[in-house]
Amino acid sequence: MADFVEQSVTKSAVRELTTPFADAAALTTVVNSVISTNPFGCTSYEVGGVTMDPVTKTRESYNARIIYQDDDGKTVGTVSVRTPTTAAFGTMKTEVLGDAEMTAAMGGDPVNDQERETYSVALRCHDPSGETYYVTFTRDQVRVSSYQDDAILALVEAWADTVPALA
Repeated sequence: MADFVEQSVTKSAVRELTTPFADAAALTTVVNSVISTNPFGCTSYEVGGVTMDPVTKTRESYNARIIYQDDDGKTVGTVSVRTPTTAAFGTMKTEVLGDAEMTAAMGGDPVNDQERETYSVALRCHDPSGETYYVTFTRDQVRVSSYQDDAILALVEAWADTVPALA
């Protein structure tokens, strides 16, 4: 019987943030800065004759939780909303919080449970060495994954050390 033979070794590393991002806008500010300033020195590359950007957003998700409380402050219901963009996130929270029919059906007043919000944005980065890796930002951590060269982690870590929100 044939054995599996290891073809590559990819690594991942996580930085737990001492203070979670306050909101989706704060996370988006950091992500947009990475895309616009390219602090890792990533390079464009071609796939199937199509030129790819050095840093590309590959996945994003924003989750809100609205709780409904009765007059005694007891939770009588919840609604969770998952959105693909920060714009949709803000719109959906506003719509759910302001929906009188949902409020009546739940039998309580809606409250945004901001502490339970989650955010996640994954960036694909193409290193000048040709290696492709990912940097994923969540509300409480930054993950570098699918890299082989430790210099990539060192570069991302050195950059993160200069960003107060990533302390």
